[in-house]
Amino acid sequence: MKVFKYASALVIFASALVMVSPSVYAQDAQAASSASAVSSIVTNLESTLVEVTKSDFAAATIKVKAARNSAETLADTSPAFKKAYASLIQAQIQVKNGNVEKATTELNKVIALYKAL
Repeated sequence: MKVFKYASALVIFASALVMVSPSVYAQDAQAASSASAVSSIVTNLESTLVEVTKSDFAAATIKVKAARNSAETLADTSPAFKKAYASLIQAQIQVKNGNVEKATTELNKVIALYKAL
């Protein structure tokens, strides 16, 4: 009877470990995916800033759209992410309007917000 109790306890313990392990790996993969998406967004925004300073708004529009598409793939609902995304939209509007000064200011703000994430 003792052997049966130990065996059943061992099976329950092993099944609990199996249930927990995949969720840990999924969280690690999601964090890595999130970090790569944020670095992609920052890279696109920095290249957009370079294009805006050159007054090349056609290329800047393409790059800011790429940054916004990358931001949309993130499923983050934190207030910091929402603020950064709203600021990204404002930067896109300024780039579309062709306003160098306001676009530069807004892009610098967005880059700082995404780097803080």
